[in-house]
Amino acid sequence: MRPLLSKGTSGLFRTMTTKINPWRFCVAPMLDWTDRHCRYFHRQLSRHARLYTEMVTCGAIIYGDKARHLDFNAEEHPVALQLGGSDPKDLAVCTKIAQQWGYDEVNLNCGCPSERVQRGSFGACLMAEPQLVADCCRAMMDVADIDVTVKHRIGIDKIEDYSFVRDFVGTLFDTGVRTFIVHTRNAWLKGLSPKENREIPPLKREVAFKLKEDFPQASIVINGQVDTLELAEELLQKVDGVMMGRAAYKTPWVLSDVDARLFADMHPVPTREELIERMTQYIRRETPKDSHVPRATAKAMIGLLQGLAGARFYRRTLSDPAAFAETGTEILKAAFASAGWAERLTEDRRDDDEF
Repeated sequence: MRPLLSKGTSGLFRTMTTKINPWRFCVAPMLDWTDRHCRYFHRQLSRHARLYTEMVTCGAIIYGDKARHLDFNAEEHPVALQLGGSDPKDLAVCTKIAQQWGYDEVNLNCGCPSERVQRGSFGACLMAEPQLVADCCRAMMDVADIDVTVKHRIGIDKIEDYSFVRDFVGTLFDTGVRTFIVHTRNAWLKGLSPKENREIPPLKREVAFKLKEDFPQASIVINGQVDTLELAEELLQKVDGVMMGRAAYKTPWVLSDVDARLFADMHPVPTREELIERMTQYIRRETPKDSHVPRATAKAMIGLLQGLAGARFYRRTLSDPAAFAETGTEILKAAFASAGWAERLTEDRRDDDEF
């Protein structure tokens, strides 16, 4: 197998084989964030990142507008559908639909701690019923050939004994599940908001490392405050994959280095100006089908200039209803210009021509 070179945390290059785990780098499913417009944008930055939908409930798929919940752009592959549910029959139906729709994976949500999700009897509360989750996964795997994976926490409430998550994973592994996305915090089911559940329960990445030791044939993907590629490289020394959440949304430019640093793929990365042009073309293409596309795409791209000069003006334009009314499908170009980047790039080219 031909070796590839991948930059490690020490700054030196280490050898890795061309057989790369499909979950080596993932962008987390995030409600109200990772819609198809966001995923299309993220795909422009990375060819290899595995992308996930927002969580979709079984009821929404079975009884709702399937196209609204399931449609995606062909360019998004590899792309996974995250399901919320706890009824094996319903999950089987939705998994079969997901395969027919063209998804590469179905992920069962056993990690969301919100009370609204708990009222539906799914999310993190399912960790208390590993046999039910096993029945769900078995039903899903029986009807489709695509990967069935599980995203979960390391415990619920004050249960901190490693044996709890070990036995949960073990039960699912015995059923045939081979990929586990581990948010390395407990989910407190009472008393904390979803935001607080991402911050207050202590981060315990060593639990994911131990799971990898105990289940070497499983793919263990670590999630929870993975906010830099330096950290991702470090974690990949001990687990099979990493999943980045809010950092990918708030500072999306980080994704532009994923392919080179984590997959040894040195293809040219589009400039921010090229991204604005590509995504403007996308808006022009999609808006006749859905008038909400300009706003949804702008929302996904609001962090593109994070940390750079003019970012505040760029964000302000993308948040201004009057700007949308005036510019329509050209909103991204208007925001880019308001940040002074169009003029700056023109001057840079002029300087380049002089040498």
